Amino acid sequence: METVLTLLRAAGEATRLRILAALSTGELTVSELVQVLLQSQPRISRHLKLLTDSGLVYRHPEGSWVFYRLNESALHGDFVATLLARLPDDDTALQRDRERLAQVRRARADRAQDYFAANAENWDAIRALHIPEKRIEQEMRRLAGDARCELLVDLGTGTGRMLEVFADRARRAVGFDVSPDMLTIARVRLDDMKARCFQVRQGDIHDVALEDGVADIVILHHVLHFLDNPQRAVAEAARILAAGGRLLIADFLPHDLEFLRADHAHRRLGFDDDEITHWLAQAGLTAGKPVHLHPDKGRGELTVALHAAAKKRARA
Repeated sequence: METVLTLLRAAGEATRLRILAALSTGELTVSELVQVLLQSQPRISRHLKLLTDSGLVYRHPEGSWVFYRLNESALHGDFVATLLARLPDDDTALQRDRERLAQVRRARADRAQDYFAANAENWDAIRALHIPEKRIEQEMRRLAGDARCELLVDLGTGTGRMLEVFADRARRAVGFDVSPDMLTIARVRLDDMKARCFQVRQGDIHDVALEDGVADIVILHHVLHFLDNPQRAVAEAARILAAGGRLLIADFLPHDLEFLRADHAHRRLGFDDDEITHWLAQAGLTAGKPVHLHPDKGRGELTVALHAAAKKRARA
């Protein structure tokens, strides 16, 4: 009863209700909330602190920025959903908030498009070296199976493409990446998808800010070749994987394209199957047979290898 009273006190104020309504559409920064609600930064921050202290809202630092999002737990998420469902759609303040929120999202999309345009040439040069991404994505979906999962985690999410590919397979999803520019693109993708239970966070995939055994599917898509310690990333993926969960890895077989190291920051020029299978076994996972996707004749020189591994269920 005391918990419910705490939530009621936190939400029972007009500005805080408007903040909850805005956050129900996706995570936002303080500056974005200032633009949406047209209130001062100190005032918005004060309300956010009350909401955060009550547990209704999560605070997530990302470099010099801080993102806020709704707590999606059963108690807090259902409480907010019930409150927001009772707010009138024709309320003038909420209508104006929605209009300004649309403007904030358009500005975010413009920034993402500018960054993508500036770097598209580099990404296109790499994609031209292997089979079309569509084929890789189709094979990864096959390896993941048809069953829906509770939580999917994409490590090194980049532009968030894997979250989009698996949107129909997961009730919730989180993507981690260290690049703020990439996360901006990913957030625009999530805005377009209207995937309210999907989010991205800045974070080190060698030290993922999730508890043990919480994810049903973990993805490492074209990530390992950028890392100083790819084995540690595989071990961290296994740590957050639930019993019976599945890890999916897509990366290149060994190659000799040195320009990828010099021009595109590739630390490793591919991995052989035995190396990745060994890492999976060391992490306590049971690996299936690798799948090799060779480039079409005349298209490129990189062969993509896919690995699927499962975490053993505990014996009764």
